[in-house]
Amino acid sequence: MRYGRRWIFQMMMAEGLRMTQARISILDILSKEDIKHPSAEDIYFIVHRINPTIGLATVYRTLDLLTRMGVIQKFDFGDGKARYELMIDDKSPHHHHLVCTVCGKVIDYTDFTDEEKELIERTEKALSEKYKFKIKNHIIQFYGVCNECNSERR
Repeated sequence: MRYGRRWIFQMMMAEGLRMTQARISILDILSKEDIKHPSAEDIYFIVHRINPTIGLATVYRTLDLLTRMGVIQKFDFGDGKARYELMIDDKSPHHHHLVCTVCGKVIDYTDFTDEEKELIERTEKALSEKYKFKIKNHIIQFYGVCNECNSERR
């Protein structure tokens, strides 16, 4: 598996947790390239078709556990639903999000220019020094109107 099932299994064992079928199924769903930023409900509908014994509460508990472990990240794109993304996927480089405030489309932005990379690095360094804070990660989301919605407004 791309997300390192063995590594996650070892992390869970170290915490005294089991790698249950529900956890495996949820990680499998999050690792699919065609499913971007699913909500807990989205994951539930998919996992419930695979295994009807897995309930919505189990999905929420599993997502909470995986978030606390740093395996997945939780996002709020302003649509009233928490969205999730696998964080230890070697095929998914660090990225930022462009969120359309009209249709809710989320674009993963990965093609950073050298100037953008330098600006982020300088900002992280300045914040670290100013606040004596060790930055491990960052999340940047830009909100606006996507090209499709912009075209429809004309």
